[in-house]
Amino acid sequence: MAYLLQKEEQMAKKSMIAKANRKPKFKVRAYTRCSICGRPHSVYRDFGICRVCLRKMGNEGLIPGLRKASW
Repeated sequence: MAYLLQKEEQMAKKSMIAKANRKPKFKVRAYTRCSICGRPHSVYRDFGICRVCLRKMGNEGLIPGLRKASW
C-alpha cells in the first residue's frame, strides 16, 4: 500500500514539473521550481534550487564560495 502511495506522489510531482516547464498562457503565471527535487516554494533564483537542497549541497561543499554562517 505504501509503495502505491509513493508511486502516485512521484507521478504527481513529475506531472507538476512538466507543467512548470510549459510556456504559460500569461507571463505572470510562470513560477520557479527546484531543479533537483521539484519543490515549488523558497527557490533561490541565483542557484535555481530550493533552500533545502541549497543547505544540503552547501554542507557537502558542492557549491563553491558558500559557507555556513556562524556569529
